[in-house]
Amino acid sequence: MLPMITEFINYGQQTIRAARYIGQGFMITLSHANRLPVTIQYPYEKLITSERFRGRIHFEFDKCIACEVCVRVCPIDLPVVDWKLETDIRKKRLLNYSIDFGICIFCGNCVEYCPTNCLSMTEEYELSTYDRHELNYNQIALGRLPMSVIDDYTIRTISNLPQIKND
Repeated sequence: MLPMITEFINYGQQTIRAARYIGQGFMITLSHANRLPVTIQYPYEKLITSERFRGRIHFEFDKCIACEVCVRVCPIDLPVVDWKLETDIRKKRLLNYSIDFGICIFCGNCVEYCPTNCLSMTEEYELSTYDRHELNYNQIALGRLPMSVIDDYTIRTISNLPQIKND
């Protein structure tokens, strides 16, 4: 009779423990119920990117001295720099500069190590196309300044996501 009573007591303790765990899980679920949604309606609402966001690379043709530092520091040797040596002035003349954003990993090494600061990162992140060959940008496409998300009057910008309260 004694083992049956101890088994009944153990069963009661396990039931109470299980009910407590279920109650704790339910309280966590209820604490998430009063939060604001994090989802944004993308084409009509856009998040403002952070200050250090690494988007499409902007290139200034006039500043480039064709030193090819960007090619040497790129982990995948991506920028294509075509230049011609001007023998009369003994300097390189830049002919063509291109970056294929289908291959680029947006590490930012080219921007960081450029001695003339002719490369910079923009906040543009909408680079999707139906043809991967359209992602190969030459110096004309790289020189185009992107439209700022803040200046676009057709889009509602969202500066901060709802803060999560830690209670």
